[in-house]
Amino acid sequence: MPDTPPAPTPAPVILGNEPGSFPHSVLAERHPAIIRQVREAFPYGPEQHRALDELLVSCTEGVVEPLPADVHDRDRWKTWGIDRYAGRSWFDVPWLWSESYFYRRLLDAVGHFGTGPWQGIDPFRPFKLAELDSRETDEELAALDDLAERSEDEQAAALLHGSLWGNRADLGFRLSDADAEDRAAVPGLVADDSDTLWSSFTGEGTLCLIADNAGRELIPDLLLTAHLLAHGLIERAVLHVKPYPYYVSDATTADVVDALRRLTNAPGRAAEYGRRLWSAMADGRLTVRAHSFSCAPLPYADMPDDLRAELAGAALTVVKGDLNYRRLVGDRTWPPTTPFADATARFPGRVAALRTLKSDVITGLDADTEAALVAAEGQRWRTGGTHALIQVRR
Repeated sequence: MPDTPPAPTPAPVILGNEPGSFPHSVLAERHPAIIRQVREAFPYGPEQHRALDELLVSCTEGVVEPLPADVHDRDRWKTWGIDRYAGRSWFDVPWLWSESYFYRRLLDAVGHFGTGPWQGIDPFRPFKLAELDSRETDEELAALDDLAERSEDEQAAALLHGSLWGNRADLGFRLSDADAEDRAAVPGLVADDSDTLWSSFTGEGTLCLIADNAGRELIPDLLLTAHLLAHGLIERAVLHVKPYPYYVSDATTADVVDALRRLTNAPGRAAEYGRRLWSAMADGRLTVRAHSFSCAPLPYADMPDDLRAELAGAALTVVKGDLNYRRLVGDRTWPPTTPFADATARFPGRVAALRTLKSDVITGLDADTEAALVAAEGQRWRTGGTHALIQVRR
């Protein structure tokens, strides 16, 4: 394997301690809202209610507390920095780390990792299923029937943009921005390497798709994967998902199964896509991977050697969504004109990002594009979910 090239001089890591900033609002407003929503979604007992109340106080007013010594992943979190950040305010540690640790503690609070009756229960499942069974999902699947009448190029473009803009269905994002779903997505992309992306699908090798959200984002990701397989643009696909519930709507293996069942049980062309994907799972052309590092509070530059070797061997890795983009380029205050290739220099192999913008981190813009966005919207374009990008580093 060739030596990993050096990364550019890093910009400051993003913290959540600046009042009025987007990261501060996530820690101060979104996380309490998620705790309340989870609390009301299940008939939890006094033990879970007490633990959720304690987490609410801790994450808004207290400090990061270490994991108990007997938990199954204590050593893993030691590697990920728990000893370095314990005792500090949630707002004063790296935002990426703070967010990730919040979800780990939330799962603890509801007994997900325990030995009792709530073991393994996804606290976000009711929200995921409601979205999957929604009228909007029905309409999106019905649109596949009309798409069948279009040319292959038009179908490919529609499926790519469905996967790209499907990221707007992020449940956690909607908790902090109730108007996000109603706000029309502007047609322009802040960066568009779609031609380079399509030319990367040569019909040989494996596509690694690092998924983001379940439900109405995962279904378009699966539809795009089915198209690539059916038209011989890739030989095989590996779908990387989270090993346990994470960030409200992030996809797990169970969510992949739910999405496939939703497709196969739908009328019209959607069922054909579902059967095609089901068959691809059965013969190994489509596999699911749930590496522990998928839930790490760290950038992909710090991935372990086994995952690095796997992604280095892929023909292309497509990284979906906002959180994965933050991990891809580093959750830092990069100047927006920082070249995408420089910011991803330590990622193994060819990589592409499909992302709807819902946080401040951005790279790869030209100066004129940035200036026009700032003039029109101030900094709202970075976090409003109305802009997107397709970026490729070959």
